[in-house]
Amino acid sequence: MANINSLDLNLLRVFDAIYRRRNVSQAALELGLSQPSTSQALTRLRLVLKDPLFERTGTGVKPTARAHQMAQQIGLGLETLDQALRQGESFDPLTSTDTLRLHLTDIGEARFLPPIMQRLEQQAPHMRIETKTWPIESIVPALDAEDLHFALGYLPNLEGCAKQTILMDYYGLLMRQQHPFLRDGSSQHQVKNRLQELDFVAVHSHSVTLEILKVLQLEHRVRLHASNFLALPDIVRPSDLVAIMPYEIAKSFGHERNCTVVDAGLPLRYFNVALHWSKRHEHKAKHTWLRNLLLHLPLH
Repeated sequence: MANINSLDLNLLRVFDAIYRRRNVSQAALELGLSQPSTSQALTRLRLVLKDPLFERTGTGVKPTARAHQMAQQIGLGLETLDQALRQGESFDPLTSTDTLRLHLTDIGEARFLPPIMQRLEQQAPHMRIETKTWPIESIVPALDAEDLHFALGYLPNLEGCAKQTILMDYYGLLMRQQHPFLRDGSSQHQVKNRLQELDFVAVHSHSVTLEILKVLQLEHRVRLHASNFLALPDIVRPSDLVAIMPYEIAKSFGHERNCTVVDAGLPLRYFNVALHWSKRHEHKAKHTWLRNLLLHLPLH
């Protein structure tokens, strides 16, 4: 039976990288090794543990049941060792030229990038920032690999990472200020009871808006399918179309573009926006500083 005394700990680093990347070539690149050397290390570990650990797929490798059982404890063990070696490490935001990489959607960028950039300009003026919308299944591996530092948004199905709620919001109806419903003096309650008379814009990048329309049995009232939220104010303003949007961002759009947002008591309307990060890196000095900055943004 394998034990720590008979095992080259570097093999565990190789295992960890392959598990996170699901690809031997990408793991080799992360570790600074050649692909043959990485494959040889994996072969050695397979022989020691008497398990294939990974099976080939069309795009990389798939962990075996044994690999899944080992992965979390090995990852935490490597992070514990790394943390011990980093004792006394410091981070100076005023001189740092590092890049902060964030998962944000289009509406997340509109909501969070202005205060993030303001804070960085004041406290870390030389840092760079990169944003990207990652596929949901890629977020946790990217956080563990530090290809991504934080994911910020409404991600209810994201598991395997740490998170903290930073705000609660709800979906309302964005419409032009001269919309017939408003001219008629309809109250919010009356608007809710007359939703079947409205024509809607559906946004594919935010599936909850589609789920709300489905619950209301209003899919047949969708006249426009848009890819994201950012063009909606300019679409709504000259028309009688109505868009379901998060209230806070819709309110800011409304002030700027002669639109208004109405709380019509929609189903599924409440949601939490959270900051997500990898537990493996949360004790690093830079990570701790950035996490504190993001958790205390001036959002209201």
